[in-house]
Amino acid sequence: MIVKHSISLSGHRTSFSLEDAFWQEIRRIAVHRNMTVAALIGEIDETRPVDCNLSSALRLYVLDWFRGQDGRRDTIQNAEPKPSCDMAQKN
Repeated sequence: MIVKHSISLSGHRTSFSLEDAFWQEIRRIAVHRNMTVAALIGEIDETRPVDCNLSSALRLYVLDWFRGQDGRRDTIQNAEPKPSCDMAQKN
């Protein structure tokens, strides 16, 4: 199920829609990184490409996080390009 969430980023209210599974992983990653969910989302928002909406950037961050957690980060990065909004739009 996709749920709409609202958050304040840099003093501005914004919203994004995520499936429950992605939302739960965003929360777990924030705990793992010892930061608030808002801080993590703010970090992702600040570094996302201009043509990438926040919902897509969050999903791609979770995907990249898990790709890096299996101990094969260098192998994966050398074999395949890092996920981007451009790749998501082509599929």
